[in-house]
Amino acid sequence: MGGIRWRKVGDTWACALHGRILSLRQDATHLCYQASFPDNPLEVPKPLSSIPSCTINLLPEDDDTEALVQHYLNLEPNLTELYEQWSNVDANFKKKAPRFAGVRILKQDAWEALVGFICSSNNNIIRISQMMEKLCNHYGPLVGHIGDAPYHDMPSPSILADPKVESHLRRMGFGYRAKYLYQTAVQISQAHEKGWLDSLRNPESPVMGRKVEPAGEMLPGGREGYRVAHEELLALQGVGPKVADCVCLMGLGWGEAVPIDTHGIIFPIRNAAHDAANREDAVWQIAQRDYKFGKGRHKSLTKATYDAVGDRFRSLWGKEAGWAHSVLFTADLRAFSERLSTKIEVNMVKVEGGDLRLDAGLAPGIVTATKTEVVETKIKRECEAEEQDGSVPSRKISQVKRRKKS
Repeated sequence: MGGIRWRKVGDTWACALHGRILSLRQDATHLCYQASFPDNPLEVPKPLSSIPSCTINLLPEDDDTEALVQHYLNLEPNLTELYEQWSNVDANFKKKAPRFAGVRILKQDAWEALVGFICSSNNNIIRISQMMEKLCNHYGPLVGHIGDAPYHDMPSPSILADPKVESHLRRMGFGYRAKYLYQTAVQISQAHEKGWLDSLRNPESPVMGRKVEPAGEMLPGGREGYRVAHEELLALQGVGPKVADCVCLMGLGWGEAVPIDTHGIIFPIRNAAHDAANREDAVWQIAQRDYKFGKGRHKSLTKATYDAVGDRFRSLWGKEAGWAHSVLFTADLRAFSERLSTKIEVNMVKVEGGDLRLDAGLAPGIVTATKTEVVETKIKRECEAEEQDGSVPSRKISQVKRRKKS
């Protein structure tokens, strides 16, 4: 699930990702990141004011962390244009979204998304997070530590395909999900060729470093590649229509996937965890309340109604329907209700590859966008003057001017 493995340490969010510990911290004007590779101890980043500028490069020459940050946070799409597009075709979105700065869908690895959403079945955010942490700690490769806390990356499908895994997961409290995880790992690692899961990705949203290619014509039920990916995922153990759509949206880049869950857990937001987990019928309620479902032949959430809701949203918002709907879902959470009635300060940072738009104060996975003026367009590298503590230098993205959204 999106952002479920991230831990908050002080004012920093950290996660083992792509063979490194990635730490993110945001202040009023900057997003800072820090990467620690194996055998390279990482300290929690110092306050910005205490880190003198320098030009020492202690990271690998082929370090791709900056590209990873931009890819993972899905920073390339222009949210201002997307919001305008969605608002022009939907009065309900136009009413709510402009007062809620915005949401981005993380570009997760497909395998991590699949495992996370299998764990999410009849579960709450806190338990899902605990399960993912146990899974990584027991089976994933150790990347490093922050203080005394170990950070493990995701285990591969082949590791979880060991016959002893199911019983061990049951002892750790995974319940019936242990069987689903083990059997799915066996299917992916033994019944499919290597790279099969990523072959289901939207070619317009490829894995990092791959070339973007056309994904075909958008149809009422979604593009052909999306429908194929959805059907293929349904053949896996523990995967129903909602989980398949969650994986399509957040792990395979199919933006037209619209997960409909009576419990409304589309993606975890740490400071809204209890709100999302305990708010029954959140997603289905939006369809009933704002889009006139829940009557006649669509009175209950049958498969036909599930498909009809998705088709309705795709007809409104197009190939990013799942993204647009996630904005409305987030706005519907009580934890964010105050954002609908207050002004929001938004930052924009311009780098060589495009515009980064970020909203201070939100956990990784919630990134906001609007128009603002760029003051400076460069990337700073900062670190301790002597690096005596062995910490990794952080890269600080350029200073920007902020303004309040009117």
